[in-house]
Amino acid sequence: MTSLTRIKMPAGFWTGLQQSGISAQEVVRKARMPLTIINEQVVTTAQYFAIWQAYSDLVDDIAKGIIKLITVFETAHYPPTVLATYHARDYRDALNRMVRYKQLCPPESLRITEEGEYCYIDLDWLHTAESGPPMLVGITLSFLMELGRRGTGKPLTARFVEFSHSMGNVKALEAYFGCSILIGADRNRLTLHRKDLDLHFASYNLELLEALTPVLDQSLYEQQRSRSITEVVKWIIKRSLTAGRPHIHTVASELGMSDRTLQRRLTEEGTRFNQLLTQVRHNQAREYLSSPSIDIKEVAFLVGYEDQNAFYRAFRLWEGDTPSNWRNEHIGANLIH
Repeated sequence: MTSLTRIKMPAGFWTGLQQSGISAQEVVRKARMPLTIINEQVVTTAQYFAIWQAYSDLVDDIAKGIIKLITVFETAHYPPTVLATYHARDYRDALNRMVRYKQLCPPESLRITEEGEYCYIDLDWLHTAESGPPMLVGITLSFLMELGRRGTGKPLTARFVEFSHSMGNVKALEAYFGCSILIGADRNRLTLHRKDLDLHFASYNLELLEALTPVLDQSLYEQQRSRSITEVVKWIIKRSLTAGRPHIHTVASELGMSDRTLQRRLTEEGTRFNQLLTQVRHNQAREYLSSPSIDIKEVAFLVGYEDQNAFYRAFRLWEGDTPSNWRNEHIGANLIH
């Protein structure tokens, strides 16, 4: 659907680039797009990625480009979806709002997990099989750090940061985040100190939130209704698998509806929750097994199985073979072709 492939460009995006010392015209020319794109309110996913890649190509170093843009971007230029996070009650409220309203402006998708002393925020991609440029990954995770610092007014630091691709001057990023950074990880993740999530936001503005929240919630509701509920549920399941087997209650709550309503809507589209869960697990297992760098034990965990034997049994039902045999046959076939 068009609504899933069109991305809103924040009104202050080009201004932020200008403040970082790079003109909008330079970026657009580097991306090989017409200058009229600067005045466009929405772009395609491919254009969005090309713009970020162009900015990355124009800066001397990815890490420096990330830090410069994220720190010079003025709060006044934040779009409504971000203002609703900046004026939240506390850091936890801000992050949860960010996850919720990020659905209004894909392709970035965020998932938060609180466990023990830490809070894990994972970045994935919505409605695209293509991964975004490293610059965009870095900007997204560093913005979450910047949000906490600006909101609380405190020099917060992260616990750990993981990036799947090279990010340039790692030491500069470590100085910005205040922690160690791992490059070449199998995910893009920001780990925060959970205690920091309770910190009150000095920028808390209840009156503004009461004005923004209903409008944003209505926009999110209308967007979700414009999509197949089956598609939405599969997306939520996919990004929730590493936290264990997703339950219908969890998915229904995220969609703001009851279990019964979700079941009814899925039935109307000719499917069931458990059927979708199986489909997603099967598809993801095939995708992970196609990468020889991911251990089969890790694949079982990534598709939501705590018990490796349970994963083996499920995979035999899906493919009529063991995960290891399936991997050997398919990787071998790919090498031949």
